[in-house]
This record gives sequence, C-alpha cells and structure tokens, in this order.
Amino acid sequence: MTDRIVVIGAGQAGASLVAKLHELGFEGPLTLIGNEPMPPYQRPPLSKKFLLGEMEEARLYLRRSDFYAERNIDLRTDTVVGSIDRAAREVVLASGERLVYDKLALTTGAAPKRLPAAIGGDLGGIYTLRSIADVDAMRREFQPGRRLLVIGGGYIGLEAAAVAAMQGLEVTLIEMADRILQRVAAPPTSDYFRALHTANGVAIRENTGLKRLDGENGRVMAAELSTGERLALDFVVVGIGITPNTQLAADSGLASANGIEVDAQGRSVSDPDIYAAGDCAVFPFHGEPTRLESVQNAVDQAEAVAAAMLGSDALYDPVPWFWSDQYKCKLQIVGLGRGYARTIIRPGTKEGSQSVWYLAGSGRIKAVDAMNDPRAYMAAKRWLEARQSPTADQIADTSIDLLKLAPAG
Repeated sequence: MTDRIVVIGAGQAGASLVAKLHELGFEGPLTLIGNEPMPPYQRPPLSKKFLLGEMEEARLYLRRSDFYAERNIDLRTDTVVGSIDRAAREVVLASGERLVYDKLALTTGAAPKRLPAAIGGDLGGIYTLRSIADVDAMRREFQPGRRLLVIGGGYIGLEAAAVAAMQGLEVTLIEMADRILQRVAAPPTSDYFRALHTANGVAIRENTGLKRLDGENGRVMAAELSTGERLALDFVVVGIGITPNTQLAADSGLASANGIEVDAQGRSVSDPDIYAAGDCAVFPFHGEPTRLESVQNAVDQAEAVAAAMLGSDALYDPVPWFWSDQYKCKLQIVGLGRGYARTIIRPGTKEGSQSVWYLAGSGRIKAVDAMNDPRAYMAAKRWLEARQSPTADQIADTSIDLLKLAPAG
C-alpha cells in the first residue's frame, strides 16, 4: 500500500485509476502524467454539446480543481514522457526528470487516424475530433451555409455530421465500406441511421472513397471522390478511426500489437509490474484479444487495474456498453455483437424507436442496439449481466415486456 505508482495518461482511464487507488486506501506516492494542459476531462461531449457550444470547458473536467491535491495525487499536466527505463524502474520525462516507480500503469489512450499528406491531408481546414484543442480549432467553421465533407461513417463521423446539419451546414458524408457503421453494427442499425441523417439533409455516399483533396493558398477547397465526382467544400472532418497510443510501450519492449497486451487483470504480458487500461489495452475477452473503445471500459478496466495493483486476484470480465447522440435519437448499445448469427428488429413503443437484437447461433443474445428505446436497453443489460437470455420467440413477440421478464437488476 506504500509502493510508488506512476500512471502515464491523464484521460478517463488514468483519472479513474488514481481515484480508485485512493478509494481503496492506497497511501503511497502517486503520480498522474498527462500531455494536455488541462486536467482529465470527458471526451464524449466533445462531438456533441461542447461542439455545439452548449457546454463550457470546465464542465468537461472529470473532477473539481482541488480533487487531486486533496488526495496527494501529483497531477502533472502539459508533461511529455520521453521513455520508460524498465531496468531502473524509472519514467523519463522529456525534460530529463526521472520518476521512480514500483508499479506503472499506461493509460495512454488513442490518437485519431489522419489522411496522408500525399492526398492533401496536410492542407488547412482539415480536422479530427479527439481533444478540446481539436474542437476549439474547428468550432469557428460551423457556420450556416458552409460546405462540410465528413470522411468516415462511424459514430464520430455521424455525430459531427449531425451537429453540422443541426447548425444549417451543407453536409456530405462519404464511407468507403458498403454501408455506414459496417465495422460496429448490423445492417438494420445502419439502415436506421442512414434514414435519420438523410431526413436531416445529410448526403450520405457509401461505397465511396476519397481520391484526393485539393487546396488553394494552403487551405482545402475541393475533394475528388473515388467515383470521379468533385465536391467544392469549405472544410473537412476526418473520422476514420483511432490508433492506440502504444509507441512508448513498444519502445520499452512491451508486447504491443493492436494495443498494449495485458492479461485479465490488466497486467502487461511482458512485465508483471506494468499495467495498461482503456483504449490502449488489448485484453482477453470471451476467448479473443479485445480492445474496447468506450467510456465504460476506460473506467471499469482502470478500476480493475487499481485493485490488481493492490493485490486483488479478480478478473476483468465486463458487459460492455456504449452510446451515441445524434439529432433527437439516443442510441444505447450493450454487449458485443461480433460473430452474431442473426438479428431481430423489435419495434419500440414510441414513434421512431426500435431495438436490434444480435443472436448467436445458439439463440442467446450477444448484444442490443436500442434507438430511443431505454426499456429495451435496460432489459438487454440485465439479461447480459446475469449471463442469461430470452428466447428468440420472446424477443420477437412485442406483447411481452422484456424488462419485466428480465432477471432483477
């Protein structure tokens, strides 16, 4: 309980980890290092309320300003880590300062993928959406009548398109795959959000890639698409995925393929005194190496790591959940639908509400996407947390209240 613990990465996972260590009674030296100038903050509102100007920066912060100092947590903001000296058990800062650790946690998160410079990716007026600085840089672009190209039909791209459409911009979204959300959702969910965005004036082009962006005086002015079409535009938002921040781990010799490889307690497979949690970590989940990009995982895995650092032998076995807000639709997702055999679309009780239930070959539910249907989401969450499942016939029968049928929460 008096080891020296250093946590690198002051996002949701890092903040959750140090808070949990304190809650569990840790009294040793505890340092949290972040490379941004502000304290740890929540990221989901960046592409929604913060971008819309409905939330001030201070409301993004996860804790009040004196939280860390009151708990003797040495929060180092605007601080870059240069390397990890595993032999000496030291974190070497870019400034040259060396911090000794007994246990080390990496909560370094992920970075947005960017367009190659060879196709115009280094022009001005091209933005990604991952940080407060990203939103501050692009917010001035969101003016009625301006022409926006969104590249990528995942949740970040769709959320940015929704905000822009709500503010009166002319929005085109392109997606290289056959359909939007192809990597993360079944066709019925893609169909729902395609119709929603189309009804709000967004032009969605699937099976459409970007050939190049052209500029004038260093700023993007037009896009040439894989279809041969040329679009005049004012700015671009790129939402083509994220890459886990593993370079620091890899440089120190830790196994880091599609993330820092850890066991079911969040301990690095390469070093028993180094842990990882959040977007940067790959852990065993239902027999497969898995990296989850969600607030739920960042918090829960970080708290599991905190407990493991203090001697717990509990394994991390989550029921993942996610959400997305687009226009007046709240999407709530629980479970992981990968490897599903079939889906059942269940209409909700309100106009425009529905849920998509993902079933394994055995008929057990694997995941649910609930659009403006919180009862379906809560029912599915209870079933999955209990490791039980309704039958396919029960799911398809809208006369059955699945929330009442579900195991008690």
